[in-house]
Amino acid sequence: MKPSQIVGGIAEDHRGHIRFVNDFDMSEVKRFYIIKNADTALVRGWRAHRTEQRWFYVISGSFTVDIVKIDDWTTASQDLPVERLLLKSDDMQVLHMPVGYGTAFRALEPNSELLVYADFGIDHAKTDDYTYPVDYFQNRKED
Repeated sequence: MKPSQIVGGIAEDHRGHIRFVNDFDMSEVKRFYIIKNADTALVRGWRAHRTEQRWFYVISGSFTVDIVKIDDWTTASQDLPVERLLLKSDDMQVLHMPVGYGTAFRALEPNSELLVYADFGIDHAKTDDYTYPVDYFQNRKED
């Protein structure tokens, strides 16, 4: 399975607006958390999951997300292809990250917030947490 985007929308009337992603099936979600980077220079990553999947939704602002498919969980190749996506709150989308991928995030605007959903509880997280230095994957573009 590859990463995919689940498209939402916005409903507006005289009372304001409602952002939604109605096609996001949350039946597998066990927990969520919100990421707010300290500044726009910080790159949060690399973090990969072998058995957990994640869904990402930008609450405010925008982020770049770099994505890499891990080839070897003991020693991942450093020259793997890296894909970069732009996630914006205005897009009203959920990015689904299936198992087997690593991610690195950078906020593009101050006070950007990223809502993250996970399909396992926090006790499982420590057994499925693979981290790499931000410069580990050579094909990641410098900002």
